[in-house]
Amino acid sequence: MATVKFTFEDKNIPPKTVENVPTDVSILEVTEENGIHLNHNCGEVCACSTCHIYVNSGEDALEEISDKEEDFIDRAINPRIESRLGCQAVILDEDAVIEVEIPDQSRIIGHEH
Repeated sequence: MATVKFTFEDKNIPPKTVENVPTDVSILEVTEENGIHLNHNCGEVCACSTCHIYVNSGEDALEEISDKEEDFIDRAINPRIESRLGCQAVILDEDAVIEVEIPDQSRIIGHEH
């Protein structure tokens, strides 16, 4: 089972580690199932950029980025080379250790779930 370590651009939020994460789930699903706030508007269909995240390590354990996802990342606030959409970053490696930084959600207009 994979491990996902979350840090937050908003330093008022303490880091959180989620262990025993199964494969074939997205980073967005991990946040939803573990009480971690990550905006998302489109229903996980890669049609917006509100679930934008930074994958600081472990990107090789995730499904490869698609052209469509790259197009939407370009619309995100402060995209970087390690940017992904949480809804499209699906965990494929059961032994993965993935480090994710969640951008400041107060700057994103989106559904709070």
